[in-house]
Amino acid sequence: MNPKKKILIIGSSVADVIMNVKKLPAPGEDVHILNQRLCIGGCAFNVSDMIRHFQVPHLLFSPAGTGIYGDFVREEWEKRGIVSVLPVPDLENGCCYCFVDQTGERTFASYHGAEYLFQKEWFDLIDASEYDTAYICGLEIEESTGEHIVSFLEQQPHMKIYYAPGPRIEKQPKDLMYRLFALHPVVHLNQSESFLLTGKTDTEHAARAITRLTGQDVVITLGKDGAYCLENGTGVFLPSRNAKQVDATGAGDAHIGAVMALRKLGFSLSHAVGKANLVSAAVVKKKGASLDHSSFLRCFNK
Repeated sequence: MNPKKKILIIGSSVADVIMNVKKLPAPGEDVHILNQRLCIGGCAFNVSDMIRHFQVPHLLFSPAGTGIYGDFVREEWEKRGIVSVLPVPDLENGCCYCFVDQTGERTFASYHGAEYLFQKEWFDLIDASEYDTAYICGLEIEESTGEHIVSFLEQQPHMKIYYAPGPRIEKQPKDLMYRLFALHPVVHLNQSESFLLTGKTDTEHAARAITRLTGQDVVITLGKDGAYCLENGTGVFLPSRNAKQVDATGAGDAHIGAVMALRKLGFSLSHAVGKANLVSAAVVKKKGASLDHSSFLRCFNK
């Protein structure tokens, strides 16, 4: 990879309404939440925020629409010095309701709005020659405008693509998914997602099934057990650091963001995944999807 080229991050910036609960309520049950807060999240934003810590040049290509949630996203961008290249679409932003139970596991209920929809002409705003790496999440491919994203990437054979299918694999149009696979992306997903995608029940077999689809390396995250990396046909399990899980929101996004940044900095994929495990372990130890910079730096202290 060319260190002078940037990473293009295509996807959503979302207003996350995070609610901590003892447990998810049963149908018809009335419960009191422990607390709530409004944070900026979204897969693409979380990925870009991690890459920012590594000081790797990148562009967050992310829409924000109208309404209170669109305004909130723009305010949070401004705090971080993020300048959007996209116009404000005449459509209200949605939000994501994130329920976090006492084990730290998260459950999402999302209302998708402008933040997930990409107009075809927007891609003309990108000078593709400035980028050699691109990130895309399956949630955007699932939407009615997912075709525009895939078509743009098909016109960029020089870009190395990182594809995070996410948990809604079965909802993504199969033709678009297989067009993405034909672009030889590095697929990054968790163990349950890998089983859902391949029908396998073993991590190593799932990874090899995916690489047969893409002809490319694969990363499967394993929570507290670290990650499995299949690089150039050789698979290796890479452990994580012990961490008490408080909130798993954004851990996968932080992991792939760290992997992409470290690859741009010249690390092998397996080395990058090992270091990314330290980052995701730090993310799950705290509330929310983002790390402040001092917490990020502490990830690499022995």
